[in-house]
Amino acid sequence: MAGGRTSEKLTKRAVDAAQPQAKRYWLRDGELRGFAVRVLPSGVKTYVAVYRAGTGRGAPQREYTIGQHGEVTLDQAREEARRVLGAARLGGDPQGERVGKRSELTVAQLCDLYLTEGVATKKASTLATDRGRITTHIKPLLGKKHISSVTSGDVERFMRDVAQGKTATEPTKVRPGVISHVRGGKGTASRTVGLLGGIFSFAVRHKLRPDNPVRGVTRYKDGRSERFLSAKELARLGEAITKAAADGSNTKGLAVIRLLTTTGARKSEIEGLRWDEIDFEQSALRLRDSKTGAKVIAIGAPALSLLAELAAETRSRQVKAEVEANAAGQPNPVPSPWVFPAGRGSAGHWVGTAKVWTAIRAKADLADVRLHDLRHTYASLAVGASGGGQSLAVIGKLLGHADVRTTARYAHLADDPVRQAANRIAEAAAAGLAGTSAKVVDIRKGRRARRR
Repeated sequence: MAGGRTSEKLTKRAVDAAQPQAKRYWLRDGELRGFAVRVLPSGVKTYVAVYRAGTGRGAPQREYTIGQHGEVTLDQAREEARRVLGAARLGGDPQGERVGKRSELTVAQLCDLYLTEGVATKKASTLATDRGRITTHIKPLLGKKHISSVTSGDVERFMRDVAQGKTATEPTKVRPGVISHVRGGKGTASRTVGLLGGIFSFAVRHKLRPDNPVRGVTRYKDGRSERFLSAKELARLGEAITKAAADGSNTKGLAVIRLLTTTGARKSEIEGLRWDEIDFEQSALRLRDSKTGAKVIAIGAPALSLLAELAAETRSRQVKAEVEANAAGQPNPVPSPWVFPAGRGSAGHWVGTAKVWTAIRAKADLADVRLHDLRHTYASLAVGASGGGQSLAVIGKLLGHADVRTTARYAHLADDPVRQAANRIAEAAAAGLAGTSAKVVDIRKGRRARRR
């Protein structure tokens, strides 16, 4: 158990105070040898019992997971550790026995185990999506099968069944204003198989089965498309926003839409933006959290100017509210931390942009454009000549992509700049061969001339 620290006796206060570091480490109990708390960089703290399965220093070391801090108490974990360590001293191998039992888990039981032990680094929103796919697709179709019996053929049939709507359900009211409607389809099937692959990778890492049956299965091509606004469409959008503002439409929603267009940020990042996350000096948004974790978004002058206007308006409203409170003999109202606070009676942030967007895109005649397509448009402008023909690496930084493969979807947009570069280089090479200077011709003009 390298990288550990020994405490005289583990206490709840000591466990609560243990801070995450760049690498995982263990906080060992000085009273019960082998009992410890494993602290991950994510901040997850898990009670474990560590022992050797056999005698002598050459015996393999086992790490028996007891439970996460908060889900089990320190006293409960200590008692379980006494049992596990006691069994090990008598020649037993509690972890080995656990693995043996788990090898006959059903897929449904594996999913439950994965959700308990394999998602420590996942965000709450991603985890909610995973739970939904497990509940609506994986468990109904594969849940009763033992994990050792699942084959690649089973996975392929599973994917076809989901694509064909075998798990589809009628619309169901989940809570007021929220309707659940499981439709299936190729996109859903492909993404659910991706999740299933992650679950079986978890099983392989924990030696619950030797291989991953999802590996090698060809998934449907993801049908999600990237819609980019043309220059004319952007102009129509701008006109619609200006007209809506003049008509007195929701100013928060209009401001969010402008910021989405000029920053390439996600809707959740702008709707949930806090004042202390705006770095006016360095022209950046320093987000505490996002889909890909904490990140910095570089922003340009238009976005910065809009945020400065919003800040001035917010200060003006705060001063007015304080004057009214003082006149009424009441304490000053606490300023909201949100750039776009929710309405009265709520301490949260604004979440109504989608409704405003529905009206705006209708006015701009952009019925097929989603809010998220504004992010794609920002990327397309960066790739194109108007944005300086930025590289995919730079675009990935601008958009905050954690995986370069995500940015690769914009590679085809660089096609025209590449052809232009090839044209210039070819002209220079030909001029060299002819002993003359190169005259650069825009090949786009040539193509248009040939089409006439």
